[in-house]
Amino acid sequence: MASLVRHITIDCADAYGLGSFWAEVLDAPLADDDHPGDPEALVEAPGAALLFVTVPERKAASVKNRVHVDLQPQDRTRDEEVERLLALGATLVADHRRADGAGWVTLADPEGNEFCVERGAAEREASA
Repeated sequence: MASLVRHITIDCADAYGLGSFWAEVLDAPLADDDHPGDPEALVEAPGAALLFVTVPERKAASVKNRVHVDLQPQDRTRDEEVERLLALGATLVADHRRADGAGWVTLADPEGNEFCVERGAAEREASA
């Protein structure tokens, strides 16, 4: 049998803080045994488990992520989701939306890790 991806692991300065941000993004709880100051925090959401691990090194601001998460909103539009995530503390990195409604938006989480927001499920169906 092939291997399975158990977690996508993200190095960070504050595992609990960053895990809490992503728990809000994914509308999924942190693991019951995660607390402020813990060196690890786990968010298990349908389709993905994100493990945050505190490391001493900071992310280099000028270095692009080699791996990133793409989000597809299920019950709101891409633009509504971008606004929600900005309100949670994400920052805008690049806007790749096109006039025809296609494209995506690149955001960064509070520690600078980039991720993308694609069109929502209903938007994809409407354009098919």
